Amino acid sequence: MTLKDAVVGQEYVIRRIDTDDEELNAFLFSLGCYSGETITVVSHLKGGCVVSIKDARYNIDNQLAEAILI
Repeated sequence: MTLKDAVVGQEYVIRRIDTDDEELNAFLFSLGCYSGETITVVSHLKGGCVVSIKDARYNIDNQLAEAILI
């Protein structure tokens, strides 16, 4: 299941990041988004979603949300 399909308000554990783009991996890692970390979808938006990672909120687009497997 990807983050795009996640239920709002439920906490999930990131299983893996499904991308071959090293720059994207580095960006997500800098946000604290990596395997084993917890993530919560705060809300779904038309172009993506708002997530909470380590007490911070980020707006990510659908492409990123589909790369994060929970």
